[in-house]
Amino acid sequence: MNTTEPAPRSRRSHWMLRAGVLAFLVGTGVLIWLSNIYFTQRFSEATRADAEAQMTLYSGRLVSELHRNSVVPLLLSRDTTLISALNSDDYVGTSQRLISYKDEIGAKSIVLLDDGGRVVAASDRRELGTVLRDSTFFIEALRSPDTVFTTNGVKEGALGFYYSRKMQSQKETVGVILIEVDLDQLFDRWSTRDSIIFVSDSEGVIILSTERQFRHQTLEAALANQPALSAVERAWQATGDWNRSVVNANFQGQPLFRLDQKIPFQGWKLSYLASFEDVRARVNAVLALELMVLAIVTALGFYYLSRRAIRQSFLFQAESRELRALNERLQAEIAERERVEKDLEVAEQSLAQSSKLAALGEMSAAVSHELNQPLAAMRTYLAGAKLLLQRRRPTEAMSSFQRIDDLIERMGSITRQLKSYARKGGDDLVAVDMRDAVTASLSMMSPQLSQMKVEILSDLPPEPVMVLADQVRVEQVIVNLLRNALDATKLQEDRRITITLTGGSTIKLSVEDNGKGIENLDELFEPFYTTKKPGDGVGLGLAISSGIAKDLGGRLIARNSQSGGAVFEFWLPELDKSQIKAQTQAAE
Repeated sequence: MNTTEPAPRSRRSHWMLRAGVLAFLVGTGVLIWLSNIYFTQRFSEATRADAEAQMTLYSGRLVSELHRNSVVPLLLSRDTTLISALNSDDYVGTSQRLISYKDEIGAKSIVLLDDGGRVVAASDRRELGTVLRDSTFFIEALRSPDTVFTTNGVKEGALGFYYSRKMQSQKETVGVILIEVDLDQLFDRWSTRDSIIFVSDSEGVIILSTERQFRHQTLEAALANQPALSAVERAWQATGDWNRSVVNANFQGQPLFRLDQKIPFQGWKLSYLASFEDVRARVNAVLALELMVLAIVTALGFYYLSRRAIRQSFLFQAESRELRALNERLQAEIAERERVEKDLEVAEQSLAQSSKLAALGEMSAAVSHELNQPLAAMRTYLAGAKLLLQRRRPTEAMSSFQRIDDLIERMGSITRQLKSYARKGGDDLVAVDMRDAVTASLSMMSPQLSQMKVEILSDLPPEPVMVLADQVRVEQVIVNLLRNALDATKLQEDRRITITLTGGSTIKLSVEDNGKGIENLDELFEPFYTTKKPGDGVGLGLAISSGIAKDLGGRLIARNSQSGGAVFEFWLPELDKSQIKAQTQAAE
């Protein structure tokens, strides 16, 4: 009896092992199948939600671009310069004006046509002289009192999107302004590898697309015109479309789903073909992870049963080697970090010392620059006083000495103000009449102005123009601007400087010269930047003036005038009534 019992028991154990392996394989297959269905649905919904959000953003951006360009013809139709050019047939500088407008608004092109449909000015000068009287945008603009939108090249050729509006002078049509909207740049930026974005008109013809071969045709025709797939690509597509229920189209072997959204403009419709490649990759990654985990569990189970002791020994040895190697690397990294920290401390000390020396050099240069102006004026007044004493006119000489005394007081004020250049903000501020500041600055610069025979044209309002500031620092800015204007007109035969002061919520002091203008506006207010010859200046005047303007809550800007000279504008906020009352109470 005992000799026959092991055989049935062994066979029973063998069948149990086979049944367990079979159950494991079946369970693994069911798990993978259910995981495929679950994660496919979940990731597809997430991808579709992301695509809907992206499409909403694209639609809003497209509508915003169209609306932004739609107001440009209305504004340009009221441009008096363009209307005057059409009335006088004088288009000198008109194309340059349109080029500047094109750069500001980001349009593809701007064209001005006369009442006969001839291009008289354009942002692209190659279009000048072209006759477009038969063009749709020209005809529609003449017929409509408002801005009209037209599209050219929908069926074939180059696509163009235009806003046009007729221009009138005394209720008579004198021309048409045409704006070409650059929508291609939007779709070029939106172009991605995993999706296709396109816009179709009311007839279903694609007029804009990230895939340029889709244009001028319907989506069905575009998909049908794809190059034939190879046998390998067809097999891969057939095996890869594991969820055909969510696939709306295939492009170059990629499964795509389609989302549509109507655009409230000309009956257009925005469509979004998003790829399911990302969903496929994510699902495959999950399935691969599951398979890998199951394979690892199976391998570890068999390995655990057969070689448990040896495995543990090898694991312990490997962990010990890794820990020793890790300990050695940590010790080396700690030593390297300590060395780098010491080097960093030395570098920080050197940098701090260099910063102190640079600040000292800039302060010395500022002192030299700001004191040069009063010293030059004192030299002129001393020469005048000496001449008056020689002519026995002591009373007039005393006036020059008084002015020299005022300049000495001003030099003291300048040295007291040097600390303000190193910190943000100013000292105690008081109510200052900008007219007095301009008058005092002209008085200081009068010797230089009279010596160079400069015509000063000043336009000052009769009522006070009050700001909350420090008068000495305001005068510093004005003197710097006058001196720059004086230097700019040295080579001119008829020197002229125009000073204009205007009130309002923002006080604006404008100093304009008739020089050659400014070549580099970007670096104009940088310290030590100057176009003067060596010895004539160190390039700190405008940098200091800009800093004073910012400290007083204003700004200093520069531009070139239409006549060719330079214009500097000193803006300061107006002193309101509450500030005036507070100043009066503080004085009492």
